[in-house]
Amino acid sequence: MPFVSLTRLRIRSFFYLPAFLWHAQKSARQAEKTPGFLGGKLMREPGNAFWTMTAWDDDAAMNAFRVHGPHGHIMPRLLDWCDEASVAHWTQETAELPSWQEAHQRMMTIGRSSKVKNPSAAHLAHQIPPPRPGRFQGPLKPTRMP
Repeated sequence: MPFVSLTRLRIRSFFYLPAFLWHAQKSARQAEKTPGFLGGKLMREPGNAFWTMTAWDDDAAMNAFRVHGPHGHIMPRLLDWCDEASVAHWTQETAELPSWQEAHQRMMTIGRSSKVKNPSAAHLAHQIPPPRPGRFQGPLKPTRMP
């Protein structure tokens, strides 16, 4: 059964935004080439909040991606760059990803806050507003057939 990973990050300052966007693009390309990646999608909301949703063969494939390459390199910086961060994981019958609204419901019911050094009040209360699609939304596609 496919394993789904959902994240939401809010970049706390425009100062960090260029580096974050650069590394996010590199991480997206890494995901597309990682064995076990089934597909995904990205969304940037107004207010510098970023959502990712990816499907994997299993949690081992996602964890291998998470700790290696560009993604593994950038993760420690997110502690400083973000004032809100949350994650949710689940398995489902198909690799088809749910809508952003359905994903938000999952985040609110099974998600957890991630560690950040400068948490906002919303982060501390695990208050995550429903997604508000912004100017950028896009798919991630594996470079190989699953």
